[in-house]
Amino acid sequence: MSHLLSLTRAARLVGVNRVELQKKMKSGELIAFDGMVAFRDLLACYPDAQLEDISEYERVMQIKERAFGKRVFEHVLPDAEVLATRITDLSKRLTRSETQIRQFNALLGRVWDKFRETEKQGAGEAGATLSALRHWLEDEVAQAMEPGFTNPLAIKDGVLSVLSAQVTLLPSKQDFLVEGQATLLEAALRAGVSLNYGCSGGNCGLCKGRVVSGQVKKMRHHDYPLSETEKAQGVVLLCSNTAVSDVVIEAAVTDGVQDIPFQQISANLKAKASLNDEVILMHLQTPRSQRLRFLAGQRVVLKVGASYTAELPIASCPCDDRNLLFHVHRQPGNLFSDYVFDKLKNNEVVGVEGPQGEFILHEQSGRPLFFFAFDGGFAPIKSLIEHAMSLEAESIHLHWIGSTRQQIYLPNVGRAWDDALDTFDYTELVIDSDLRAMNAKRETQLHEYLALASKQQDELMQGDIYLAGPEEAVAAAERFFLALGLSKSRVFVEAVK
Repeated sequence: MSHLLSLTRAARLVGVNRVELQKKMKSGELIAFDGMVAFRDLLACYPDAQLEDISEYERVMQIKERAFGKRVFEHVLPDAEVLATRITDLSKRLTRSETQIRQFNALLGRVWDKFRETEKQGAGEAGATLSALRHWLEDEVAQAMEPGFTNPLAIKDGVLSVLSAQVTLLPSKQDFLVEGQATLLEAALRAGVSLNYGCSGGNCGLCKGRVVSGQVKKMRHHDYPLSETEKAQGVVLLCSNTAVSDVVIEAAVTDGVQDIPFQQISANLKAKASLNDEVILMHLQTPRSQRLRFLAGQRVVLKVGASYTAELPIASCPCDDRNLLFHVHRQPGNLFSDYVFDKLKNNEVVGVEGPQGEFILHEQSGRPLFFFAFDGGFAPIKSLIEHAMSLEAESIHLHWIGSTRQQIYLPNVGRAWDDALDTFDYTELVIDSDLRAMNAKRETQLHEYLALASKQQDELMQGDIYLAGPEEAVAAAERFFLALGLSKSRVFVEAVK
């Protein structure tokens, strides 16, 4: 059997996502062996795959970085020692293959000699049959050994095995790639995998993992002391180590909000930008040694100035836990809003407490995702969508409904996702009525739009619905979807003030 690949690496090689490969496996187009695929079967399924044909992968990565507002990931080479080890391992595999080829050729020589010896001993029809069989085998072997064909996927996988390493987690069986000089923890978060961790700076020990197989290398100093017993068992801190080879690691993954500790962090204002006259984008940066651990869709309490506070949803992805984005709406007379708009300066300290809330992505459902953002409800929805995309969700639909045009304050983000990603669909609507104060007429108007959306998108009744925005608006939308027959376990609601 030819070399087997994980779905993550196979998808990377041919420039598609894991969901497409899983579909082909279910339909029988792509043969799988315990969740792995063979080179020859992958190439048969994607015969036009070329060495340089990773444009789709690169395109998606670029749109993630650009449209999501994440910091640009520097695609640098691995640490020199890691790179040397991977190249050495690749050379060893090549040497073993060459040795096996020589042994195979020697075996073939002995087989042909045995055939000829048996032919001489045979007589009549039996000898002729053996001779014909030998000639046929010689022709088949000669064709199989013809050097003209080079498997492009095998070559590309050799390159990727030098530039990256695959990590498989137990017992969750999730996997991701470690690229450049990223630590195991950093690579997991970028891939949307919620590993258990605390400070991410090597002080708390919450990101312990046990190396089951493969080789890791310590990249950063850590103050947390591992016992001699832990070291003997292969326990390492995931925030301080990288993968040298493909590794299997036993490590805890966050199952829900109950696994996220309450945190108090003093962050700094990195930037403040006006999105329109009514909304400011506030970008906070935490200390390197005290990043905020949270799940997409959660919120925190922010403190500015003389203890002016507000509870706001985080509008960014957990994959970049040091850079936190918030959408602050102007509320004349509100002390927090007035301070942020008129007084808050770059590098000023902003207190962050939390996270709170259970408006999170239900990752295991596998159903199409429908997001309805009402006015400022786009902030938590944006966080959820970024996380869903990092997990390569199969189908994502975003409806942004605004009381006024001003309330749809980041339309280019949804349009960029729609333009760049085949799995994404974006629609916006201005209803010219205050979604914070619903009445019978406004609820009827809203229900008419939701009914039209339901008819246009056949998947909706098979999907999960996420609603965020003013309390009265999301309550009206929830009533609509429940009346359609959807279960409360598939309609998730977040009231945003």
